[in-house]
Amino acid sequence: MKRAFASCLATLALVVAVAATPPLAGQSSDARALGVHRDAIVIDGHIDTMSASHPSGWKFEERHAPPSREQPGGISVDLPRMREGGFDGAFFSVYVAGTVTGPRAVSEARRQFDALHALVTRLSADLSLCTTAAEVRAAHRAKKIAVLIGIEGGHMINNDLAVLDDLARRGARYLTLTHSVNTDWADSSGDKPAHNGLTPFGRQVIAELNRLGVMVDVSHVSDKTFWDVLEVSQSPVIASHSSCRALCGHPRNMTDEMIKALAAKGGIIQINFYDGFLDQELYLKQKAIEPEIEKTRLEVMQKFPGPENDRKRAEAMTALYRRVRALGTISWEKIIDHIDHAVKLVGADHVGLGSDFDGASMPAGMEDCTMLPKITAALLAKGYSEKDVRNILGENVLRVMEANEKVARRLQGR
Repeated sequence: MKRAFASCLATLALVVAVAATPPLAGQSSDARALGVHRDAIVIDGHIDTMSASHPSGWKFEERHAPPSREQPGGISVDLPRMREGGFDGAFFSVYVAGTVTGPRAVSEARRQFDALHALVTRLSADLSLCTTAAEVRAAHRAKKIAVLIGIEGGHMINNDLAVLDDLARRGARYLTLTHSVNTDWADSSGDKPAHNGLTPFGRQVIAELNRLGVMVDVSHVSDKTFWDVLEVSQSPVIASHSSCRALCGHPRNMTDEMIKALAAKGGIIQINFYDGFLDQELYLKQKAIEPEIEKTRLEVMQKFPGPENDRKRAEAMTALYRRVRALGTISWEKIIDHIDHAVKLVGADHVGLGSDFDGASMPAGMEDCTMLPKITAALLAKGYSEKDVRNILGENVLRVMEANEKVARRLQGR
């Protein structure tokens, strides 16, 4: 549901002083926070940078302006700003709209895989394609940015486990089971239930993901699908970009009960920065105009299909973006509220970051990845230990990757 509403924001769409925390002897709180952030491995569970529409001439290795009211077509992530923000790696989303199915969805997914591989090859001095936690750590030691791949929508396997195997060989390390519409084998949080959760084939998909060492991602799935996944999966599960429903009632967010169950199985919730997932009042305002926005968005997508029309599509959506922005925005500190809520429920070992940069509208003060150190500073200011902060920034998702790798070795008899 979120992407259906927010993709129009996506396609258009430093360390700052915070409240003081007791500094180490001879060290300011800002210096301490920056030191922790630079030393940590910072891994984002979900960015849409490669599947977003880009300004004409956009290159990942060049610095660009973030989205703003004045420039809605900005981009939040690029190589220079990743370096500036101490952003050590991310799961780059391979995204194809859920309404695109069959062989076309498979071919478009493969095209995006090829584009990511080509990017890493071209910028090999700075980027490293990683498929294991050990490779991420090695990239960090080599001062390279880890490029990981997540598939955002199970429709891209076209009901074929052989396609899933192929995409895993190409580097996929999580599969978001659904997007904003149901697949033939799993219900989405953005659609009317059709299967009562997972179908028998859906359970086969989970088993194959476990065998391959590809993490199961429950962001975007219905609540019933979530509970079915926890029943079936032998590996810890992630929610790559979801926030807390107790603080904002969007159905893409997770209830306290779900967060506790996810953690009990060893998994993590990676907090989404999308402003419509963080604040209840803003969510309700956006929800009121969602049908009209979605209708217009689909009309624009149909009128200007394909990557060759990226610029026309972005221009057509500018008015929509500005209308949504006119509803207001919220402070980036809401992100900290959601992190803190989840930590109080399940502990700091089961929470991470899943920004949704370039896939959704960001809150004020978190417009791009240069602003990530503010999260580190804010958590330290709240009294979080340096170890807990490092876990939230990236160590937790690496632990879940390692657990999935271990289960895969067992299931493959290795």
